[in-house]
Amino acid sequence: MRIVVLSSSLYSETACAIAARLAESGHLPVGALALSTLDSGTVLRKLGQWGMREVLRYARSKLVPHPGGVSARLRNPYLQPFLEHGDGAFRSLREVARWYDFPVAACHDQNAPDSIARLQGWSPDLIIFAGGNILRSQLLNVPRLGVLNVHLGLLPEIRGMSTLEWSLLTRVPAGVTVHYVDAGIDTGPILRRYEFPCAADCESLSDLRNRLIAFGVENLSDVVSSLDCGTISATEQVGLDCDSQFFVMHEWLQARAAERLTKSCVNRVAAQAAVSQ
Repeated sequence: MRIVVLSSSLYSETACAIAARLAESGHLPVGALALSTLDSGTVLRKLGQWGMREVLRYARSKLVPHPGGVSARLRNPYLQPFLEHGDGAFRSLREVARWYDFPVAACHDQNAPDSIARLQGWSPDLIIFAGGNILRSQLLNVPRLGVLNVHLGLLPEIRGMSTLEWSLLTRVPAGVTVHYVDAGIDTGPILRRYEFPCAADCESLSDLRNRLIAFGVENLSDVVSSLDCGTISATEQVGLDCDSQFFVMHEWLQARAAERLTKSCVNRVAAQAAVSQ
């Protein structure tokens, strides 16, 4: 199966982990297309998500050797098993590409004509979306099978943004959904839904998010293997008429979601203590 990875940046840890995990599982990508790291849209998006201090820390971890070991260089330590190689860890898609010998290219718009031409030249059966632009129909039509995404929420219940917080507030189990991307917002056919069994062990929303990302990388590989063997088929989403799409939530609601996660963690610890007595 010919697979291409799309990434929001050459330095995306998630995209690097996906590409490396696919290669290790026997599904070597035929190419990767990433948005330019210095592209203004990419920089502004990361500043909005992380803030200036975290962006600078992340850039330093990718560009300057760190004496604290592999985990100290990673924003998401749960991706370490996928990124480790030799005596270090992959810091960019170019490093992954050199190690596994596949081409990688940078662009300013994944939907641009030159990007589409490059993707068509790779003749992918499947494209894995690991971040970037909102994908347009011309790109979605390039791969034979379609474009896959790992959504950090259970579809169709939790669509859109702030998926972890909305899952906690609506009491929908935390999890990931591997689905095809279509023209809607998280409305494409579903291949697999995976509930995350360790949400109550997480110390914070960021900890839960990082664990879910790693959980998604692992399960994505299994879905790709099943697609390659022809043992899996997609199911259309139902119940979309009520449109349960969520948007970025207010800080007050984020705090309530964090409190609910903390409470579940405390209850778990108390239950374990009661059992051990």
